[in-house]
This record gives sequence, C-alpha cells and structure tokens, in this order.
Amino acid sequence: MNLSHLLLRSAHAYPDLPAVAVGTDPLHTYAQLADRVKRLAESLRRNFALKPGDRVALVMRNCPQYVELAFAAWHGGFVIVPINSKLHAREFQYVISHSGARVCFVTADLLDAIGGLRDELPELQGLVCVDAPAYETLLGDAGGEPVHCEPDDLAWLFYTSGTTGRPKGAMLTHRNLLAMTTSYFVDVDRISPGDAILHAAPMSHGSGAYMLPNVAAGAVQVIPRSGHFDPPEIFDLIGVYPGMSFFAAPTMIKRLVEMPGASQTDVRNLRTIVYGGGPMYLADCKQALQILGPRLAQIYGQGESPMTISALAAYWHTQIDHPRYDQRLASVGIAHSVVEVRVADENDRPLPTGETGEVLVRGETVMKGYWRDAAASQAALRNGWLHTGDVGALDQDGFLTLKDRSKDLIISGGSNIYPREVEEVLLRHDAVLEVSVVGATHPEWGEEVVAFVVAKPGAVVQAGELDAVCLAHIARFKRPKRYLFVDALPKNNYGKVLKTALREKLRLGKL
Repeated sequence: MNLSHLLLRSAHAYPDLPAVAVGTDPLHTYAQLADRVKRLAESLRRNFALKPGDRVALVMRNCPQYVELAFAAWHGGFVIVPINSKLHAREFQYVISHSGARVCFVTADLLDAIGGLRDELPELQGLVCVDAPAYETLLGDAGGEPVHCEPDDLAWLFYTSGTTGRPKGAMLTHRNLLAMTTSYFVDVDRISPGDAILHAAPMSHGSGAYMLPNVAAGAVQVIPRSGHFDPPEIFDLIGVYPGMSFFAAPTMIKRLVEMPGASQTDVRNLRTIVYGGGPMYLADCKQALQILGPRLAQIYGQGESPMTISALAAYWHTQIDHPRYDQRLASVGIAHSVVEVRVADENDRPLPTGETGEVLVRGETVMKGYWRDAAASQAALRNGWLHTGDVGALDQDGFLTLKDRSKDLIISGGSNIYPREVEEVLLRHDAVLEVSVVGATHPEWGEEVVAFVVAKPGAVVQAGELDAVCLAHIARFKRPKRYLFVDALPKNNYGKVLKTALREKLRLGKL
C-alpha cells in the first residue's frame, strides 16, 4: 500500500482538522494538505519527468513543506532522500550524487550551498527553493490518485554514517514504514484526532518519521517558528496545543527541565515526549519525570530499523514500586511488537538471559538493504537478522539494556559521529602522523569528540589548524571539542590502536 493513503484517509475522515501549523498559526487543513500533495505529485511528474522509483532529495531545515513534499513524493511513487541540514557541502554532494536524486528541494538558507554543487551533480535535473514564490507555481495542475506501490517498493533512503565514515543509504520500503507507523500505537503512544506533534528535532531523521503515525491519526504537525529546538518556545507551544507530543534527544529534555522556571510551567497539554538517539542517564530521567510528570516514552532504533527495535512506554516509567524499577528505567525497554530482538554471540547464536552480546533484529521494519552497496547489505543482514553493532543484554522479562554502542560510535546531542571519518580528515594535515578519535562523557551532550594526536617528528601542530581542516571537510558538530597531543598511541601486538585504553585515560584523567 502506498503511504500516501494514510494522508488521504485522514483527509476524508477529518477534512476540517488542522494538518499543518507554523508556531501558533494553522496553515492547512487535512483536506487542503491532501489537495496540495496531489498537485505537487503531478507537478513532479510533469515538470521534472520523474518516474516511480526516482529519488527526491530534501535538504531543508524544519518547515511545513517537509510534510507535503514527503507525501507528494510517495503519492507519485517516488523515493524521498531527507538530508541532515547541518552537513558540510561535500557531504551534501556525496549523498545527492550517491542517491541519484533527480530533483532537490532546499530552504533559502541552504540554496547557495547546494547551488554551488550543480556542476558536480549531473543527474540532478531540478533545484527548487521552497521559500521562493516559484514553489507555489508547482501546485498548478490538479492531481490524481496515488501510484500503486508494492510493499517492498522503496519510500525513503535514510543515509546513516557507516564505520568506514562513508554514509550508507538504508533502503526503507512502504512496508517498513507502515509497520513502524502501526507499531507506534501499540508500543509507544496513542494519538487522537486533533492532537499535535511538535517538530523540534530534525525532520530529516526521527521527528520526520513520526509524521506518519500522526498523519494517520489526524494530528496537526506543528513546526516551531524558529525552525529548531528552543526551550522557551517549546513551553509556549505546549500551552497552545492540547495532546502535544514530540521526539527529542535526551540532551534536549535535559535542556528543557533545566530551563529557569521549568518546574512552574503548565504542561497539562503535553501528552508525551518520545526520547531516543542516545543514552538517557538515570538521574536525568528521574529529574525529567519529576518536573514534566509521567509523560516520557523511550524508543531504541536505527536508520536500518527506523525508530523500531525496542520501546519503554510511559507505563514502564510509572512503575516505581517494581523491585527492578531503576534497572528498567536504565534499559531501552522491550522489543517492538513487529520485530524480534536477540542478543547473540559472534556466530549469531542466542545468548542466555543476562549475558552480553550483539543486538540482532528481524521483522517488518528492517530495511531492504543498503542502496548500491551489496557487500554492506549482506554483512548487515546476514543469516536473516539485522546486525546492529550495538552490545546489550536481555533480562528475564525481555528488557534490553545497552552496554555499549557500535564499537566506536560517538553519540553527541543525539547525532551519530563515527571516529574514522573525523580521523581521516585530521590526517589531511601535513604535520599529523597519527590520530585516534574517541568519545568522552559530557554532562549536557552525552558525549563529546576528543582527538588524540601524534605529530610528525619535529613538527608542531596547533589545535586551531586542526579545527580549520575539520571545518573545511565535515559538519561543524563532528569536529573534536578537545585535542590532546601525545607522543604515541597505545597499540596491541598487531599494531591496532587501543581505543579502550584511551577512553580509560579520559575517564581516570590520566593524561
């Protein structure tokens, strides 16, 4: 079934309910949104000669056009490629080129960055700024019915960095995203017509995925007027929209509850904050529950199984009398209803309760594979299971606790940062002999990026020079926050850098 049917169903059932709003201002009803989606789908087909299966890139900050463009692409049988708006221009170029996107939609703040890449993107036939008057001219022709899609037809290419540092496009199908949508109502939260979802986190990632269950239920998609996460604005909007929910990284929740006056703010309209994308420390979770009330639900997922591996629903956050309450609150919950979760050894054999191993997943939400990368697909999906690269353990009741993330992955402020990508950039500096990048615990961001640097004999390297190299090649949020200059890196007998030893030095302060 084409995902566009979720919108068409709500347009028939709730035509006059608000579907999209900017700040406190309603923008489109469900009937109006469905009409715009149909017209945009027809325009994509006619003006850009798109065919079912063609890719449409979205390089945009959070904006109302995100909603209509995603559903218009699905309506026409096309595939969306949402791209993190914080990336470096070279990273934009790689994802757009690798995906083979035929048309790219941008917000005005990113027009120059993408426009400057046109000569390097021969497959890109159209570049459209959604903030320009010309965008509305795309709604000229009346649209028709959605293109028929098979369950395993692609709907979303979700680019997620791999351990090599090169982004990989997880192929998410209409089946995957429909399963994610339906499982939300069973495993995470309930949504009623007229409720609201606030898009305070990037719509290119988890918040955008949650457009689907909220559209299916007839809720209004609220875009903050600022276009990003701003605690005072968030609290103001909570006061306006009953039944509000939003997706947030744990660092965002920490900023909310630490805002002056947060404990006196009226949050009666707040239904649920779904958190994920990084560890929520136990003390922070309890503080948030104390200030916000029993309104937290946690999800654990990856781009390869979007938002859907395990969940710790609000119910579990309230079971304070359970003898293992703290352990459960520190877990990532139980398996979603549409997947199986296994903790396995290096041969994919299931491990007994309490033993630590790799987290494996299979089910309706697991990706089809990686776009144009058969070898990576085979490795990730071997033996019929998605190998998450995360290490965890299951207790006797099926609660999954993550012991570590994929081997060297750093999660800072909810964003994934892969050390090798940063290391390769730092090695571009002529005076750098060796470098190793690890994550260090940070009270606000969860982790911060730290680079251990060995200079070439006789050379001198300044932190500012390394910052400049990073800013020329990767997104700002990926650059190290600290540079530690050392004479040598610890290595094993095979010459492999012992990152565990570096992390231990950071933990103990032995530098």
